[in-house]
Amino acid sequence: MRLLSLLLVSISLMRAQKPNCESLAQAKLNRASIASASESNGVCVVALVARPTKDSEINIEVRLPLANWNGRYQQYGNGGWAGAINTGTLKAASKEGYVAAATDDGHARGAGDAAWAVGHPEKLIDFGHRAVHVTSVHAKALINALYGKAPSKNYFLGCSDGGREALMEAQRYPEDFDGILAGAPANDWSHLFTGFIWNEQALLKDEASFIPASKLPAIQKAVVAACDSVDGVKDGLIEDPRQCRFDPNVLLCKDGATECLTKPQIEALAKIYAGPKNSRTGKQIYPGFPPGTEAIAGGWAPWIIGNPREKSLQFAFGNSYYGQAVFEKMDWNFRSFEFDADIDYGDRKAGVHLNSANPDLRSFRANGGRLIQYHGWGDAAIPALGSIQYYDAVSEFFGRFPDARAASPAKLADFYRLFLVPGMGHCAGGLGANQFGQSGSAPTDPERNIVVALERWVEQGTAPDKIIATGTGGLSRPLCPYPQVVRYNGTGNPNEAASFSCAAAK
Repeated sequence: MRLLSLLLVSISLMRAQKPNCESLAQAKLNRASIASASESNGVCVVALVARPTKDSEINIEVRLPLANWNGRYQQYGNGGWAGAINTGTLKAASKEGYVAAATDDGHARGAGDAAWAVGHPEKLIDFGHRAVHVTSVHAKALINALYGKAPSKNYFLGCSDGGREALMEAQRYPEDFDGILAGAPANDWSHLFTGFIWNEQALLKDEASFIPASKLPAIQKAVVAACDSVDGVKDGLIEDPRQCRFDPNVLLCKDGATECLTKPQIEALAKIYAGPKNSRTGKQIYPGFPPGTEAIAGGWAPWIIGNPREKSLQFAFGNSYYGQAVFEKMDWNFRSFEFDADIDYGDRKAGVHLNSANPDLRSFRANGGRLIQYHGWGDAAIPALGSIQYYDAVSEFFGRFPDARAASPAKLADFYRLFLVPGMGHCAGGLGANQFGQSGSAPTDPERNIVVALERWVEQGTAPDKIIATGTGGLSRPLCPYPQVVRYNGTGNPNEAASFSCAAAK
């Protein structure tokens, strides 16, 4: 008995000892090597390089708390074309007790171009989906090596390209994560970027077609004047732009007016609202950008218009996708683009690796996964209608192919919810109530923090029926799960969430 007692005490002492960070430098990983493992402020910081193919070089960073680990693993997505690791986000997460990891997606070129893809098809696959998956695999191996156990729950958080990666994980690697937060996902990458070329051709058709950024306030003012009251409260915010029937022709210059557009400019604006269409069949390729937030900071000016001229972010991304990832010609010119044949080629060449638009989420759901998606109606990088398009596709798929274990079609709300944010720009900012914990900020209340709401849904089974978002000046509004919309109750302070309810769309 004495020997057994001593052994139990010895085991308890071993378990109580601080995990040995430096020992991870010797960890054996499949087709990956540890570059460094060192302690920093109570966190074990591990840098590694994964090489799943001969032409792969995927940099990964994993941060593991050496004390007070909460048992959860969080992985973070990228933005743009990736090319870097957001160490600040990882530091914040590990400080809160999470094991946190991220990757550069297989290159260090930067988020603005895809020159690294020219002549390197395996790197395009790494960026498309493989890098995020192998990061999950290797991070969990390090967790087991350091703590002697697996995480209790695994989460992926991403917006923009990170939202694309989030949906990619749910579709291609449904067992990697228990909970996924997909913000403003660029999941239909090839068609979204086709829309960028559509806008570029519309605005740069000729000298007369370009809309200077100085005209954006007048456009937004006209839209709000036409549609602000549609939702029942006049607050400078359009709750659901789909209900807005705005005719750009009201802006046509006449009688010496200055806050107006010329006919060529109105034609270009109408094309941006409408979105790209096949020139031969007229079929919609991707949704356009909803009206009502043209002049918000970080909106149309940098993303769509470009300031200075011809330097918009959309132009840069559209040209890098087709010029580098698709045609692999550094001198490719957007004016040569054909909306018929070139799109099909791009889909086969690059879209097959980059797009995460598959509506079949059966395996993710069967694994017990929970997915929350959010999107700002004022997003000038990725139109919110793209998120609705994907949600509707998933709904149609599950309605057509019922779960084999159930007598009726699966209810998406049981595992998948989409929240649309009126006035919000790309991932954050903009008008109205646009803060709800999506950037990793407080509060820790699951009613007001979408990350905490996801954890509660995964770990306690309580799904978020609404999220309370806040804005400047004490503004608060509920965010409702699509297809529900926010509706003013008719009485009460319009700046307070309690004055609004979630209701079925009319």
